[in-house]
Amino acid sequence: MKKIALVLGLLSVPAVAHATPQPLPFSYVYETLPKGSIEVETYADYTPLRATSSSTGNLTYYGASQFQTEFEYGITDRLELGLYVTWVPTPSGVAPDSVSRLTEGNGLKERLRLRLAEPGQWPLDVGLYGEVVENDVEIELEGKILLQRRIGDLRLVANLWGELEYNLDAPNGVLGTHDWVINPTVGATYQVTPQFHPGIEGWLRAEYPIPSPLTRTFSLGPAAYIGPTCMFDFGNFWFSSGVYLRGTNFGRSPQPGDTYGSVWGRLIVGLSF
Repeated sequence: MKKIALVLGLLSVPAVAHATPQPLPFSYVYETLPKGSIEVETYADYTPLRATSSSTGNLTYYGASQFQTEFEYGITDRLELGLYVTWVPTPSGVAPDSVSRLTEGNGLKERLRLRLAEPGQWPLDVGLYGEVVENDVEIELEGKILLQRRIGDLRLVANLWGELEYNLDAPNGVLGTHDWVINPTVGATYQVTPQFHPGIEGWLRAEYPIPSPLTRTFSLGPAAYIGPTCMFDFGNFWFSSGVYLRGTNFGRSPQPGDTYGSVWGRLIVGLSF
């Protein structure tokens, strides 16, 4: 009983937060790391899809996943550098031509996040985010406007998010063409205790190839998701998760080559130094 009381007592003590925890897994918040601080974040995405079995030729379900690890550094109190490594496992037991990648490829990312003012100084806290991506399927330029408003323990967050992708891998896009992508997010999270932050989040993704195809495929979107989120924040260590239901084409059964499953999950684990 004494050990249980000790653990509960430690969890009830407000943690000193030097990290920039992400309570909504798809939405970047306005805050940046303090100058000289370092944080490591690991992301894992999962969605169930269907493909053609390589052994029987029948349709079968498989777990589509992608992973990334981000190293963040506070250049100043308002400017933060992020370096990523991304990895997309190849599913086994299914025909490769019936599988579609998710939103990432195998490669690298570099980004900057900038706060434009001090918290609460403007009616909305505003940040800017720019990213360059180099992986095995595309070169990508990405930009976000980060919007945030705190009302007591309630935090409202939105990301106005766009991408320009240059295709490098012909099976996943016509070689030499490019796509415009919109990927806005919006959500709300509430601090029940300093450690526990439940919330709700929605996100949308749609690709617009240039030149435009005669018929838009399901995997081009728009695909919209919404679902509950939860973050546990212990100061220098935190983790955040969300489970999202696809609101568009809700009754669609997954088909070979689909990118967006009926359910999508994301987990992030962060550790700062």
